[in-house]
Amino acid sequence: MTTAPRSDARTDVRSGTRVPGAAPAPSPSFAPYACDPLATRGRLHPEEESRHRSPFQRDRDRIIHSSAFRRLKHKTQVFIEHEGDYFRTRLTHSIEVAQVARTIAGHLGLNVALAEAVALAHDLGHPPFGHTGEEALDRLMQPHGGFDHNAQAIRIVTSLERHYASFDGLNLTWETLEGIAKHNGPVPEPAHYALQDYAAWHDLELSTHASAEAQVAALSDDIAYNHHDLHDGLRAELFSTAELSELPVLDRCFAEVDRTYPGLDLYRRRHEALRRFFGVLVEDVIAVTERNLAALAPGSAEDVRHAGRAMARFSDGLWADLHVIRRFLFERMYRAPDVVAMRKRATRVVDELFPYLCAHPADLPKQWRKDIDAADGDTAIARLVSDYIAGMTDRFAIQTHERLIGGIEGFDA
Repeated sequence: MTTAPRSDARTDVRSGTRVPGAAPAPSPSFAPYACDPLATRGRLHPEEESRHRSPFQRDRDRIIHSSAFRRLKHKTQVFIEHEGDYFRTRLTHSIEVAQVARTIAGHLGLNVALAEAVALAHDLGHPPFGHTGEEALDRLMQPHGGFDHNAQAIRIVTSLERHYASFDGLNLTWETLEGIAKHNGPVPEPAHYALQDYAAWHDLELSTHASAEAQVAALSDDIAYNHHDLHDGLRAELFSTAELSELPVLDRCFAEVDRTYPGLDLYRRRHEALRRFFGVLVEDVIAVTERNLAALAPGSAEDVRHAGRAMARFSDGLWADLHVIRRFLFERMYRAPDVVAMRKRATRVVDELFPYLCAHPADLPKQWRKDIDAADGDTAIARLVSDYIAGMTDRFAIQTHERLIGGIEGFDA
């Protein structure tokens, strides 16, 4: 394993020149295909790096301290945030994704801090009510460029977070921004307007694959939600433990628990089985990714980006099994009657708030007034309204709808 030589300079990403300044903390040893923080492509706005944290550790910390990250606490994963104290929210989901990403990245010799930063930021752009809110907002925004939560996350971390004196956004490194933008792989043309706007200043090379760290973060997202949605569906009593034990992979997990702990009570039995299911997913990704990396033998992070295929993957057999599990979740959980009824109420909130605020932009908070006054035309106003709604928590969206338009029966914050 190699590391880049230590340098007391940083890169100005606009000019590509090295700028004097404090060097980041020394790197530990990484695999040759990992993103070394000492070789980062830098930040859009050059700033003196920390002597105590690597650039990617600093990115992670800025994400954790952002307003958008805190708001994930009250944003839907599957169930509307106020429906129960034990169901996952976007915040707890993001924390679980980061935990998986740390484990896999550490085993593979990757940069753990970068994988964690991408994992923590991957859902920052989600609007209230999860994918239901995203679908509604995308439909409403079609005349104005559409809505995509990955692109919105870039908009948040490069523009909408406005706490620092020297720049808008969080001024994250190129590698972290790349991982957020390409969370689902290379971005097809035409890219969303938020990505196009940022690319004019800072090219994220959207047509290539992301770093191995970002690929691991993306697979960790799949692992986390496939695991915890089964947990939450059981807690909501949308399906039974017996039904779960008949699904592929899970059947073997339950059988192993029964052999090891005969007579175990219902709750411990299903928890132990889901623990094993979680482990199967993690071990599979590690094994397949190791094989892919060994076959490619990349000598740098750039080799991973230009490999033409993802390195981090599930095996074909497990991927087929997960397809069966996801179909089960879709039919029994995501389209359960109670969930569908709540989705309809959530869609109505967004459907009615968006046109109201486009017609009455003065009803946006005072801190948005400068942007409203500078907005030129319907599209500019619509994009501001989209930014505002996307930043809402579930409960704030419901409360705002009730205050401006009226309450919705059966939908109380």
